[in-house]
Amino acid sequence: QVQVVESGGGLVQAGGSLRLSCAASGSITSIGVMAWYRQAPGKQRELVADITRIGTTNYADAVKGRFTISRDNAKNTVYLQMNSLKPEDTAVYYCDVRHLFKGDYWGQGTQVTVSS
Repeated sequence: QVQVVESGGGLVQAGGSLRLSCAASGSITSIGVMAWYRQAPGKQRELVADITRIGTTNYADAVKGRFTISRDNAKNTVYLQMNSLKPEDTAVYYCDVRHLFKGDYWGQGTQVTVSS
């Protein structure tokens, strides 16, 4: 079993920055990709960014150049640095930890609200 806990959400004005953190614990020896998703009201959950164990990253077009995903394998933690935030970035952000053999483990979500 893998436990996933996110932190760092909040309310920020447009143009501001936030940094999300996600820590995994438990059966973490076989963790592969770690990812951030988000879900805005009335919309489907969408991939924001993901990162492999060796640091290869992938971003949604909507966040390229503004968000940066990183991870610390020693701490089993993934981060999402969000700069130049826009009101359309408002959503609940979820961390996804992909176990190589047991599938996906999700955090409880953290709310990010960007005011205009």
